[in-house]
Amino acid sequence: MTDRAGAATGAAGGAAPSLGFTPAYRNYALFVLMLGYSANYVDRQILAVLLEPIKLELGVSDTMLGFLSGITFAIFYATLGVPIAMLADRTNRRNIVAAAITIFSTMTVACGFVTSFAQLALARIGVGIGEAGSSPPSHSMISDMFPPEKRAGAMGIYSLGINIGILIGFLVGGWVSQWYGWRAAFFVVGGPGIIIALLVRFTLKEPSRGHADGASAQQVAAAAPGFMEVWKLLWAQKSFRHIAFGCATAAFAGYAGVTWIPAFLIRSFQMTPGEIGTWLALIIGFVGGAGTYVTGWLADRYGKGDVRWNLWVVAIIMFLCFPFSVGMYLSADKYWALAMFLLPAFAGAAYIGPALAMTQGLVTLRMRAVASAVLFLILNLIGMGLGPQAVGILSDLYNDSFGQESLRYALLTVMFVWIWAGIHFVLGARTLKDDLARAKAHGLK
Repeated sequence: MTDRAGAATGAAGGAAPSLGFTPAYRNYALFVLMLGYSANYVDRQILAVLLEPIKLELGVSDTMLGFLSGITFAIFYATLGVPIAMLADRTNRRNIVAAAITIFSTMTVACGFVTSFAQLALARIGVGIGEAGSSPPSHSMISDMFPPEKRAGAMGIYSLGINIGILIGFLVGGWVSQWYGWRAAFFVVGGPGIIIALLVRFTLKEPSRGHADGASAQQVAAAAPGFMEVWKLLWAQKSFRHIAFGCATAAFAGYAGVTWIPAFLIRSFQMTPGEIGTWLALIIGFVGGAGTYVTGWLADRYGKGDVRWNLWVVAIIMFLCFPFSVGMYLSADKYWALAMFLLPAFAGAAYIGPALAMTQGLVTLRMRAVASAVLFLILNLIGMGLGPQAVGILSDLYNDSFGQESLRYALLTVMFVWIWAGIHFVLGARTLKDDLARAKAHGLK
């Protein structure tokens, strides 16, 4: 379905509510895109449960492991997301998503063939390059299939891919690593992505831009702006600045935790990879998935009365998360530690659906993919890039004082950023109404 067809329908009949998209198809398309995001996170996060065996075989430090799981991946993933998103705002988004899934799945398989730290770093860069092209085009497609009042919920469902991916990555990675070695784990999780890429390419339609917003033909036909124009528009809005840094600080704590918790459980409680994979898969997969879905649902429900609830709901969860995170890393018993992890797991991706929905509402139709890329650029460089790296550096620094428990106290140190994240979402809510109203008044929504 082309933009031209969408524009013609909009011009002839005003707001085009469906343009051939039945509720069943919309839900199917959302499900397939969510599967692609799940594969994205399986391939991204499986490294976490494999860090300890990789460290033993390749003989690397925690700082190097933090570099491998953080900065090495995040720099390419975050920065390349911008030019790919600009392409997506001009061309067929479905085909970009399909190609991206193919690339990161292939490079994940390549991780299993490496024989040195440098080779593994290069393979992970390849995974990051592929994954850079997956999310922003998907966000843009979802925004063009679901109306604004249902968009946070749809983004929340899409974001369940994070929790499903982590569930599969930990469960499969933990047991396959224990039974067959860490290399086999990369082989097992990389292959299914190719099938998902085929589903995206041959069963999904490219949605017409703006039909879910009732856009006019003139709005739809407008040329896609450049990156700096999108950046200036977003950065001029106080609400977006707080949304971006709220997401970044929440991601800092989240990525630090999800990357290093398996190694923490091995070192502090002598748990096996299979045992860790099972526990974390259940907790992050189901409890974390509930958090991602429920937060999007709450944002949609209460946001109808006051749009600021999109950020207030997230802020409440961030503040509640902090004491449980502290309790987890101070626990002397593994089961108490896992029990304390329930709320941080619930909060792990809870901010993404509402944050994406608000960001999409602050830009023009042909800015949406780039707007998502800008948000993820900030989120991933700070959160994914620095979170795991900070823990690795602190763990090595604390080693003389705490020995085997250095990782425990490194993780405890960085958990204080949950409070910082909550403050940003509270501050972002203060100007959100005005920013959205200004956008709508200027025909930007």
